[in-house]
Parts: sequence; C-alpha cells; structure tokens
Amino acid sequence: MAHRHPDPADPTAGSTVPAEVLADYLRAQATEFLRALRLHRESGGTGNGARKSADAAHALRRSARRISGSLHTFRPLLEESWAEELRPELAWLSGTLAREHAHRACLERLLRALHRLSPRPADSGDADRDGLTVGAAKAAALLDRRLSLARSRAHSTALRALDSSRFHAMADKVAVLAGDVPLAPTAATADLTPLAAAAEERLRAAVAALPLVTAGSPYNAEGLVHGLSPDPSPHPQDTPWHQVRLLLRLHRYAREVVHGPDASADPRLLTAGRALDRHRDASKAAAAAAAAARTPRIAPATAYALGVLHADQRHEVEAARFAFQQAWQKQTVDAD
Repeated sequence: MAHRHPDPADPTAGSTVPAEVLADYLRAQATEFLRALRLHRESGGTGNGARKSADAAHALRRSARRISGSLHTFRPLLEESWAEELRPELAWLSGTLAREHAHRACLERLLRALHRLSPRPADSGDADRDGLTVGAAKAAALLDRRLSLARSRAHSTALRALDSSRFHAMADKVAVLAGDVPLAPTAATADLTPLAAAAEERLRAAVAALPLVTAGSPYNAEGLVHGLSPDPSPHPQDTPWHQVRLLLRLHRYAREVVHGPDASADPRLLTAGRALDRHRDASKAAAAAAAAARTPRIAPATAYALGVLHADQRHEVEAARFAFQQAWQKQTVDAD
C-alpha cells in the first residue's frame, strides 16, 4: 500500500503520518543493507574488487545508520526488546566499518596540510625531494607510519567483524526486517509526526547550548593548548559539537522517513551537516598530530612541524564552527 509523504513546504504537511510509513522505510533500508552485503561478498578484495568492496562497505554503513537512527527516533512505535537488541549492533557495525576510511582520510588531510604549511624552494638546503622542510618531512613519515598501521588494523578488524557470528546474527535480524517490521501494538493508531518533531527539538536545544562564547572565538587559545598537553583524552570543547552532528543526522533521517528522501537532501541541512563533518575531521586530525608529537625522542624540528600542524587543524575546527553557525542561522531564518 502506497502512503503519501507530506511535503515540508506544503501547508497540509501537518496531517497524520501513519506508522506503516515507518515500516515501509525500514523494509526498504533493510533491503538496501542486504543488497550491499551481497555486493561486498561478491567483490573480492583486490584490483577493481577492492573499490567495489569499499563502495559496498559504504552502502552497508549508510543503511545501518538509517535503520539504527530510525529505531532510536521512533522507538515508542516498535517492539521494544527487538529494537533495543538490534540498534547497538547496527551502531557497532557502522563504527567498525568506518574506521579504516577515517584513518585514510585523516592521513590524507594531514599530509595535504603539511605540504600547504611547509613548502620550501627545491634548491633550499633544508628541503627534501618533495619540497618539505626536514622537520615536516619527518613529521609526514611519522604520521604515515602511525596512521597506515592504524588503517591496516582497522581493515583487519572490519574483515573479522564481517565474518563473525555477531555480524551474522545481526544480518539475520535485518533479513527478517526486510519482510516483517515488529511494530508495537500502539502503532496502529500512532502518528510519526510528533516523534520526528521531538528529534528536531533535541537538535535545536543542543545547538542553543553550544559553547559559542569560548569555543567559537576566532583565536581560541584554549583550543590550541589543550591538544598539545600530555593528556591524550578527547578535546573537551569538541564533545557538544560532535553531539550536534549526531542529532542533525537523526533529524535528517527522521525527515527522510516522514517526508521522503528529498526532505533529507534539503540543501540547508546538508550544508550544516558538511560543516559539522569538517569539524569532526579537523578535530580528529588535530588529535592525531598531537598524539604523534607525544612520540618519545622525536627531533625538535619534527615536534615543531607537528605543533604547527596541530594549530592549523584547530583553526580549521574554528572555521568549521563558524561555517555551521552561518548555515544554521540561514536554516532558522528560512524556516521562520
């Protein structure tokens, strides 16, 4: 049975959206998950197969995130024990598959920044064959060793995960979901709209609580100093921004369920989401540079290059926060 997805720009968009719309969405995402899993198994791991394997893993993560996010947002309309068992398993899979890509992207980002920050003329006595200063070249080599090792370990972990009994049990649950969505008894007369609105409200509250006074300043000395301290814990200023990124994703998925896929592709939300992705990437890159700088017995020139790199990425964090604020203010004004 086809169900109408109200258009967010339509004055009649406040009409009731039945729980069967959620069931249709979950069945479709479960089908996408199973299709991606089949492609991953057929792709192999070398040559063109490696590219297909990576694409299939991305599609698996995409479907897993959407199913997990929907189970979270619309939890009251689903059979509770089933949803609570499946949701963390999907989050585990998505996180496991994302790590290899994250390490590769972090290394590429840091190497690009090093070349941007540390070029020297080819005839300079303190430059290597790539035009980098000796300190920057050694920093690049150190980062390459650390992050390539982390990437290799993440790849092995992902392969083990996809061959584990834990994954197969989860995939069996998703296969069942493709045909039968266990809705709660109360779902028969329920409306999806209030739950989707609650997801948006949680996002707005989190944005309103962001530490804009200190964390959003153009020159954030605290944001630079903390990362170079001996403490390897995550940067305390970043946590609420990462939470907003998660809540924005849940809001987009809820719109996708209620209003259809075009609502999730709203350019204003996508722009805000890209700014938060930049924020996460720069934050993780700064942390990687700071961790490398804590390597025992590295040369002062190498440590200096890593310090400059860390400061550059923390400034990228601030730039991403400013971009998000601009996008969010436009989103809010347009919505009003």
